[in-house]
Amino acid sequence: MARILVTEEIAESGLDLLRSDGHQVEVRLGLSPEELLTEIVGAQGLIIRSATKVTEEVIDAATDLLVVGRAGIGLDNVDVPYATKRGVMVVNAPQSNILSAAELTIALLLAQARNVPQAHSALVAGKWERSKWEGVELYGKVLGVVGLGRIGALVSQRALAFGMKLVAYDPYISKERAKQMGVELLDLETLMGRADFITIHLPKSKETTGLIGKEMLARAKPDARVINVARGGIVDEEALYEAISQGRLGGAALDVFTSEPCTSSPLFELKNVVVTPHLGASTAEAQDKAGITIAEQLRLALAGDFVPFAVNVNAAEVPESVKAFLPLAEELGRFIASLEGGLPDTIEIEYQGQLAAGDTRLLSLSVLKGIFGAGTNEPVSYVNAPQLAEERGLAVRETFVPSSKEYVSLLTVSSANHQVSATTGGHSKEARIVMIDGHRVEIPPATHMLVVRNDDAPGKIGLVGTTLGDAGYSISSMAVGPSDDGATALMVLSLGAKPTEEIISAIASAPGIIYAKAVSCFS
Repeated sequence: MARILVTEEIAESGLDLLRSDGHQVEVRLGLSPEELLTEIVGAQGLIIRSATKVTEEVIDAATDLLVVGRAGIGLDNVDVPYATKRGVMVVNAPQSNILSAAELTIALLLAQARNVPQAHSALVAGKWERSKWEGVELYGKVLGVVGLGRIGALVSQRALAFGMKLVAYDPYISKERAKQMGVELLDLETLMGRADFITIHLPKSKETTGLIGKEMLARAKPDARVINVARGGIVDEEALYEAISQGRLGGAALDVFTSEPCTSSPLFELKNVVVTPHLGASTAEAQDKAGITIAEQLRLALAGDFVPFAVNVNAAEVPESVKAFLPLAEELGRFIASLEGGLPDTIEIEYQGQLAAGDTRLLSLSVLKGIFGAGTNEPVSYVNAPQLAEERGLAVRETFVPSSKEYVSLLTVSSANHQVSATTGGHSKEARIVMIDGHRVEIPPATHMLVVRNDDAPGKIGLVGTTLGDAGYSISSMAVGPSDDGATALMVLSLGAKPTEEIISAIASAPGIIYAKAVSCFS
């Protein structure tokens, strides 16, 4: 039987499941990072929530660790790539709090519309203020849903019951799927101008931090209200305060904040702001589901059985012919999604050479992980990636070509508009992108890349280089390739930082430039 270390409060119903199997469950709450390094020694399992940081140092100290279980959705506090490298499985409970979070969103939506907390506070203070707290009906109002994942979809269903009109921004859902949900897809700028209420359901990432900031809030109606039960920092709190206090926005309802716990904020002083202390998952049902779900996942992992909510795989169990392509497949998924700027309708994954003769199922799942990991608000794993593809209307096709003219193995991912091919080579099995949209290039995948396609005419490389250089961007590597007919050329550059929209627009609008797109191969 295994020793399982529990460092944060978990529902006893879940811990009892593990104890019933004979496992030694040790609850050690409030451990410092230094104490964790000592306590983790000899543990086969670790159960955490959001406070415990599972770093490289922790994983290295864990001499016998087999599985880390996060009782919740987010995995920002776990170094999943390093856990994978060390053969440690990471599991979570991705569906434990979705109903609770959706219901709290509706609660805050109603509270904001009808001024419920303000009226309550006034009445218990001895003030009968019926006229002061006049509200608005939800019926006929436009709800803008920013992120149509599971929680966003549940909120949309419930808003339809109130007779609200639904618009949404989510580049990773097909128009057909949105239509089935009764939702009109819009770009974010248009949504901000149309919506009476705006609810956020996105993950927090480099791309979404500050997404709803000064510029976006300036596009909103003067009486629009913002609800955020997703993650703090997606809405710029300073910009939100300015917009509301200056009468350029109707109000807000917030359950999450940039820095938590948050007990003091200028937003708290505004009468048309409703706040709660991160209660999205704070229901008895959600806590019970999270505890039971994560306990079930650990039982399966420790028994060597199939684990439905595993977010990584043990690299030691992957065939050598496939292992080197696993991260590359995920990188190509992110690459094609970045080129598309959202979810394509169809995706084709082509395997050439030795890859075509092997078991490629895990590689196809890795491509889907990359595609959805690039922009959805869903936790993406090898297990749920096919389900996400089905839910969001992505058709996937695989083709196999036994021979490859130039490479031992070649992996190609294509959409209707773009195509990217890559291989590995050398003793270190270094990944290389070798073809983009019919242009031969050779460059390693990188975190910040810029792809520019242009007429094959003099001066284009200089134009791009000068524009980037003048803006202070360093170019770490670059590849240029012509098309087969010589009509166009393509350059792909690895940069020291993500290019801004202004820089991309400046390059894309220059004469002879067909497109310029920022691409990221890594999360």
